[in-house]
Amino acid sequence: MKLDAVSKASADFGRRFLLIGYFPVYAAGLWLLLLVWAGAWGRLRFEDAWKTASGLDLGEVVMLVLALTVVAVVVQPFQLAMMRMLEGSAGPWPGKLLEGQRKRRKKLMDDAVPVGPSPGDAEIQRAGETGHELRRRYPLPDHLLRPTALGNVLTAMEDGAGRAYGIDAVAAWPRLYPLLGERVRQVVDDRRDALDLAARMAVTMTFTTAATGVLLLASGPWWLLTLVPAVLAWASYQGAVQAALAYTESVAVAFDLHRAELFGALRVALPTTLEKERELNREWSDHWRQGVPLRPDMPFAGNPNESFIVHKEQK
Repeated sequence: MKLDAVSKASADFGRRFLLIGYFPVYAAGLWLLLLVWAGAWGRLRFEDAWKTASGLDLGEVVMLVLALTVVAVVVQPFQLAMMRMLEGSAGPWPGKLLEGQRKRRKKLMDDAVPVGPSPGDAEIQRAGETGHELRRRYPLPDHLLRPTALGNVLTAMEDGAGRAYGIDAVAAWPRLYPLLGERVRQVVDDRRDALDLAARMAVTMTFTTAATGVLLLASGPWWLLTLVPAVLAWASYQGAVQAALAYTESVAVAFDLHRAELFGALRVALPTTLEKERELNREWSDHWRQGVPLRPDMPFAGNPNESFIVHKEQK
């Protein structure tokens, strides 16, 4: 492995950790410290907070930065759990949320049908755009419906990204991602970072809202400052939904452009028809997902096929 590749990977990890791990924790920590220094549990005096902050010596600043960094490091492994919570895949959720998502999907499904016995071009265009929005925002099978908008967008990606080719996107993605070209991978990574940052901010600001409410219980009208992190949490969640839509698009493009690279990496002969490709992809997907044994007579290429060789040369 080239040293420049190692240094690039380290730099990418550091940038991602700084953006997604540090920033939300620092924002929440400094906000809560500002309230404490201003006299939380009583009438706030922000000039007192400024005096305290400006009076910190170098050692105290270093200790503060170190403490926030430790919190960021401890919280980092829970990123997946936070995402699952926002998706509605973990923990109890009120049935009304799921019912609300079901009604929104039903409305999109109804709007995706052209109206009238002889719909014109404008009506067909409108129905087509609505159908596209339906496929982006909701999974087709009813049992995959999630109680949150974010969960439905990501589940729609998992359900539909490789459907046209017979690929189980969830099972295939960890194997396809290392084979992506540099430009496609950069787009995927950037959009994933935007999604993770927005999701982390939404969760962090939700907890910050609760902490702010407790700190300002005895502060009279200053309790309205609780709305600041609450609005940030709401805006971050809406941003996460939009980032998820962009991320799912990039994943679908990755399957469109690079799925053949899987055959090269697996040393499987390239299928010559779409039907054969779907059959082969379904067989591999069943093997990855459920451990179903592969056919003993599955034809393998003697050498990695051309697409894999080209990909390796590009690296």
